[in-house]
Amino acid sequence: MNMTLYGIPNCDTVKKARDWLAEHGCAYQFHDFKKDGLTHAQIALWLQAVPWEVLLNKKGMTWRNLPDATKASVVDAASATAVMLASPSVIKRPVLCHAKAVLVGFTSDLYQQELKVAS
Repeated sequence: MNMTLYGIPNCDTVKKARDWLAEHGCAYQFHDFKKDGLTHAQIALWLQAVPWEVLLNKKGMTWRNLPDATKASVVDAASATAVMLASPSVIKRPVLCHAKAVLVGFTSDLYQQELKVAS
């Protein structure tokens, strides 16, 4: 199964996802938001699978540190995409893309259910 895990390497949740994938023998490519960047097309692809409200992390420090005017401007997928491109750390991490789905965030139960690997 061809998978790509998107995130930033020092994020604790990304580290947990990477550890889980390694422990379960799941091969994947890692894409660092900050180092490798993101494109409008990539975010648009994710938004075909998940709502922008799921992808945009309004609970994190990056969101809280944005200017109030920027936060107020996020009202739909297009405005959320603009903010995510300008500040990729505002994306809920990790994002795991594989043949069947786009998974946002990490829990071992979610990965187990979606990836159907042996425990």
